[in-house]
Amino acid sequence: MNAARTSCTTATLSVDDVGRTEVDVMLAQPAAACGPGRDPGVMKTVYEAVGGIDGLVRLAGAWHTRVMADEVVSHAFSHGYHPEHTERLAAYWAEALGGPATYSESVGDETSVVRIHSGNGPHEDMDQRAIACFDQALQDVGLTADERLRAALHEYFAWATVTTMARYHRSADDVPDNLQIPQWSWDGLVSGTGPDDP
Repeated sequence: MNAARTSCTTATLSVDDVGRTEVDVMLAQPAAACGPGRDPGVMKTVYEAVGGIDGLVRLAGAWHTRVMADEVVSHAFSHGYHPEHTERLAAYWAEALGGPATYSESVGDETSVVRIHSGNGPHEDMDQRAIACFDQALQDVGLTADERLRAALHEYFAWATVTTMARYHRSADDVPDNLQIPQWSWDGLVSGTGPDDP
């Protein structure tokens, strides 16, 4: 990944209105890019900008709350789900967005994730509603102020939802073995990591 140049400033973000405490964050123009011990001119990964695993756990929790309240998307969870679904989802997103490979090392690979989402027939309406829930979750956890970060997260989730997770609608048996989790950067899908790459 080519490092983008940016400038850094410090600000305080209050999110008390949804039950969280006030926190100090680093802001950047145009995206969150600074941190202790970092070159202030080198942009963070999307994973770092979202707040690392803690930020993604909050986002995954907010998204899960939203989808469970949606009459269409909640159907996807009607068969039940793992008690650590939120943490696993956050770990999966972390790996895709430039964070550690915790998901692949401890839970499964892309094949296992895609198989869970496969064999359910086409479901475009559900996909669009899941994306809308994600966009609302971004607001719920305060990730919409930085437009570049919001856009990167939205584009990643929308792409994954309508591309990799909806690709094998006929049968989970159609999903190839040994798929790797696609990587997403500020510029979109990282070349060589997509579902059509060898």
